[in-house]
Amino acid sequence: MDLWHINGRSSSAGTVLTLPMDLCIVVLLMHLMHAGTKALALGREDVDILCPLGQFPCGNMSECLPQALHCNGHKDCPNSADEQHCGDNAGWADLFGQTVQNTSPVDYYPECLLQEYPESCECTLTEVMCVRVGLQDVPQVSSNITWLSLRSNTIRRLPDYVFSEYSELERLFLQNNSLQLISKNAFSGLYNLKRLFLNENLIPSLSPGVFKELHQLEWLMLDHNPLNSLSPDTFLGLRSLVYLSMVDTSLKQLPHPSFCQHMPSLDWLDLEGNQIQTLNYSILKTCSKLEVLLLMDNKINSVPENTFQSLWKLAELNLSSNRIRELSKNTFKNLSRSLLKLNISHNPLLCINSGHFNHLTHLQSLALEGIEIQNIQTKMFLPMKNLSHIYFKTFQYCSYAPHVRSCKPNTDGISSFENLLANMVLRVSVWVIAFVTCFGNLLVIGMRSLIRAENNLHAACIKVLCCADCLMGVYLFFVGIFDVKFRGQYNRNALIWMESIECRTIGFLAMLSSEVSVLLLTYLTLEKFLVIVFPFSNMRPGKLQTGVVLSSIWLTGFIIAAVPLMNEEIFGNYYGRNGVCFPLHSESQEKPTAKGYSTGIFLGLNLVAFLMILCCYSSMFYSIYKTGINATDLRSRLHKDVAVANRFFFIVFSDALCWIPIFLVKVLSILEVEIPGTISSWVVIFILPINSALNPILYTLTTSFFREQVEVLLCRWQRRHTLKKDRKSLTSSTIFMETSRGSYQPPAYLQPVSLTGDPRYA
Repeated sequence: MDLWHINGRSSSAGTVLTLPMDLCIVVLLMHLMHAGTKALALGREDVDILCPLGQFPCGNMSECLPQALHCNGHKDCPNSADEQHCGDNAGWADLFGQTVQNTSPVDYYPECLLQEYPESCECTLTEVMCVRVGLQDVPQVSSNITWLSLRSNTIRRLPDYVFSEYSELERLFLQNNSLQLISKNAFSGLYNLKRLFLNENLIPSLSPGVFKELHQLEWLMLDHNPLNSLSPDTFLGLRSLVYLSMVDTSLKQLPHPSFCQHMPSLDWLDLEGNQIQTLNYSILKTCSKLEVLLLMDNKINSVPENTFQSLWKLAELNLSSNRIRELSKNTFKNLSRSLLKLNISHNPLLCINSGHFNHLTHLQSLALEGIEIQNIQTKMFLPMKNLSHIYFKTFQYCSYAPHVRSCKPNTDGISSFENLLANMVLRVSVWVIAFVTCFGNLLVIGMRSLIRAENNLHAACIKVLCCADCLMGVYLFFVGIFDVKFRGQYNRNALIWMESIECRTIGFLAMLSSEVSVLLLTYLTLEKFLVIVFPFSNMRPGKLQTGVVLSSIWLTGFIIAAVPLMNEEIFGNYYGRNGVCFPLHSESQEKPTAKGYSTGIFLGLNLVAFLMILCCYSSMFYSIYKTGINATDLRSRLHKDVAVANRFFFIVFSDALCWIPIFLVKVLSILEVEIPGTISSWVVIFILPINSALNPILYTLTTSFFREQVEVLLCRWQRRHTLKKDRKSLTSSTIFMETSRGSYQPPAYLQPVSLTGDPRYA
């Protein structure tokens, strides 16, 4: 945590920073902690030899765990060592913040040792607190005061010599007032002042030499003041200054020829959120004691090769969120022995290669968030043997830094280190939705092939629609199959998978299914619109026209899905932007052609189609309602009209449920609004297939004609089954009777007697 986050933006700043702790002791503690960190790093290197690349030991045990299991919030080691030392504490800012936070204040006695102080203020020993008491001027207090807090009042100006009587004052808190004017001699006489807080005011400028008598000043806070420029002599006399914070001061440039010429002891410089555009060696050449340099969120567009040449003690450097487009290979060469923490995130860098980090052998934390690394290779990061934390734009890059214990992000919401689909809900849902989609559409195709259709052309369109929707189920099945294939080791194969033919093929299938389905739904809606709204017109398509339209729709969908595959230089890896191979979310690094093409499809063609469907169904509903009101002889059919209206409602509702979230995600991504990856996964796995799964139900299974035909078919089948059963029973009875007749033997007294062989009748 940076120190200004502790004290610079909170009204309770003084409470934390008024600890009675000598700064030399703090620096000594920091150096001891730094030495301990190095020792741990060296020790880790010795232990790491026992573990293969990409795995790290469980503390001092012989057991090794993969990189993905360290610092993941779950204790996988028996001794829980995998969840220890997970904080990114490299750099002096964090060490210093921890030191201050872990130090307890001394006990204060309630007695006040001052003879004079305002009644509205609180006094303890020689310390006075006048916080939020409505002061408009600096109050009169006893000369032996050592601590004066005037925070959160309405003081507008500091006249000359206003503090001249308080030579023993060590801490002065003036933040969150309305200061606009500070006279040149306002701080005269404060020979022992060590902490001065002027942040959260309206100070437009500072006179040269305004701090000239503050020879003991160690901390100076100027945050959140409209300081457009500073004179080189503004900091004249601050030879003991260690910490200087000027966050959000609208500063456009640093004083020349050297910013630190009057502050030879400056250790910590925070210039976040200003308008600084240039940075070079001449500005920082006398800042040789600087250990923390924070320049994030400025407008720096270039960093010359020798900029940091004199900063041989620099431990933390933050250049994030600037406009740097190019870095020399030797930019950080002179920081090889001191730099522990480097942040160059969110800069539009043209290229990052292995040469940038070859010299940073002691670096422990590297942040590269928001930067597209075109030719990323493992050798880029191997020279940084002590690196323990690294931050990338996408978690797929982590596979190129297997020797780093903590790599972020470890998921993009869709995929994770271990799996293509990040969580169990996604892994189960993809199979369920794929099965429902394929089974429903195949069932409708089979049923419509068996049942006589009222309108053969409409039935053919529905079967074609089911074929298109079935492709979405096939796409989801393949996503599930590859998720099983990469289970437990996805990060090793992430880049290979997203650049593979398989990924592009299933992405092509998903896009083909989506676009053909949208176009077919639009055509079916227009056809139904013409039939209902203009029932007596002759605008109904014939067999030839329907065949031409269906062929054209499939050809259009094929072209839409295939165009991004034809030229990779123009479209890049269009389908391989994520693990599920669907180009929904636009990124800042995406090629302009690909972004424009995707926007044209989702916010152009699909949005127009959705609006047409919405307007047509609204018009049809109104037409049915108007007909029901005017035709009194047809009131008996009102319940049928209500049923049709309900179907219309659910058709439009399912379309809206599917496409409105997609439109919103696309718009937000174009506006470069950060969208959690989990939202993209839900859209692709749950929302996108909604139409494909529901279309068979809405366009077939819920229609009265289809239900009647199914009932007729079932009745016929039941009748045939019954008749067959009756025939079988009758046949069995007949056979039984015939068999019984052939095997019947009459009694002996009824059998005929032959007289020929009897000797009595010879």
